[in-house]
Amino acid sequence: MRLRLCILLALFLMLSALPARAGDSLKELAQKGACGGETSKPCTGHFLEVHGCTRASVEQGLTRELNEFRTLAEEALALRAETIKTGVRIKQNMDQGRPLTGDDLALINQGIIEHMSLRQKLLSLAQAHECWMDASDKDLARLGVTPESRLKGVMLSLSSALVLYDNYLLAVSLFEGDSKLRRTLNERDPGYAVRSAELAKVTLNYNSIANRKRVRRAIKYYEKQVRKSPFASDTLAMDYVSTLIKQSPSYDMVKKWSPIYVVGRKLGFFGAVTTDTLLGLEREGTSLFSMVFGNAVGLVETRKGRLYGREEVRTDVQRTLQAGDILLEKTPFRLTDKLIPGYWGHAAVWTGSEAELKELGIWDNPVVRPYHEQIRSGRQVVEALRSGVEMNTMRHFLNIDSIGILRKSATTRQDRANTVIQALRQVGKPYDFNFDVESKGRVYCSKLVYLSYSGVEWPTKKSLGRTTFTPDDVAIKAVNGGSLQLVTFYHEGNRVAGNQLETMARLMGITNGQAAAQ
Repeated sequence: MRLRLCILLALFLMLSALPARAGDSLKELAQKGACGGETSKPCTGHFLEVHGCTRASVEQGLTRELNEFRTLAEEALALRAETIKTGVRIKQNMDQGRPLTGDDLALINQGIIEHMSLRQKLLSLAQAHECWMDASDKDLARLGVTPESRLKGVMLSLSSALVLYDNYLLAVSLFEGDSKLRRTLNERDPGYAVRSAELAKVTLNYNSIANRKRVRRAIKYYEKQVRKSPFASDTLAMDYVSTLIKQSPSYDMVKKWSPIYVVGRKLGFFGAVTTDTLLGLEREGTSLFSMVFGNAVGLVETRKGRLYGREEVRTDVQRTLQAGDILLEKTPFRLTDKLIPGYWGHAAVWTGSEAELKELGIWDNPVVRPYHEQIRSGRQVVEALRSGVEMNTMRHFLNIDSIGILRKSATTRQDRANTVIQALRQVGKPYDFNFDVESKGRVYCSKLVYLSYSGVEWPTKKSLGRTTFTPDDVAIKAVNGGSLQLVTFYHEGNRVAGNQLETMARLMGITNGQAAAQ
């Protein structure tokens, strides 16, 4: 059973490797005036194919890439979150002597397929703008690349490279401290096309001075440009890329030469992984996983929410909640807030307590029954996270700055019961990184509300060929006579006094409430 898990991890490592240095330059392209030509070199070839040589075409190409990258990055982060959740569970089972189940093996195989597809896309993007750093502003101007465009392109490739480094960090952290697992990872298995010493080879690739220099060079360029002229994003997409770079666990580590640099220990993992240096950490009771991936998303958390750990807020909020209520939240320090337009960044559904569900007559409903223990333990928030749709406690949910509670105005017992049942039907579904409200198999945050509530004409929009629905689209139904009412509102850590609805509408940028509600 350990062998199968080892193969998953080995493949995860192989699928995350950075490409060889491109070796081509926009400087040469500009000086030759070769805009109308062709090249087999990856970076300049990408420039000619995607960006062209006019300022307008360069910007258009960047806009397309940024939109595509957000979907790609969300897919990678969702897969990372699922890997963290599954990997921790499998390791716990292995530590307790339990064998892998058929479901575990199916997840592993599916994960390998998904990682293979993602890896190539991320590698291509990491390579795509590397040569943009080699030319002068004068040379780039001939190609239609402004200094602002160059910074965007470099940031796009840098964020892709950091996602790959973070994926490798995750794989390493899941088996560090288990010397048998590490040795098995280096064993040959022809049935899975795994060669001898595969882990050692991949480790050498990641320990490559050339690879690290390339990423460090991009980081230095990015930081120099930001110091020279503080980065002012002109789009939500660039806000997303900037935040993703800053919240990457590898961002600070790779600058110190080793992609895994444990703060305060100065331990270069890649330089020592072929020995058992990690056993020292294990003896001291230190988990690399907890140090690097201390949360379920695998991103650095820059701070806690303003409502985090405040029992008086939790008590107040839970006292006002009813089964089927909608929870809206805002966390400006999280990456998701840079992904979704509008004031609100996330939405969830409240199931209510055991007593409420009994009163509604659905406690013994076949859909509700499997979740009895979770509801009894306080996990009454149903929410779609990158790790999938799950149930969490209000304490967990309140790591946020702002919260709004919405309730259907003319609701019946049957309406509330149906909402809870429909919300629980979504538990376990994977995250929808495409944000398509019309697809059935995957769910994102506000889509959970869309699927759970019947009898509401929700406003939707068309974006990039998909029908989308945001948390602000939920909140709009509480404005100016809509079908929802705002019950409670905390903004930036404080309960809003006076006209809560007016304050929320103003923060959402709504000046004509009637038009917005329609």
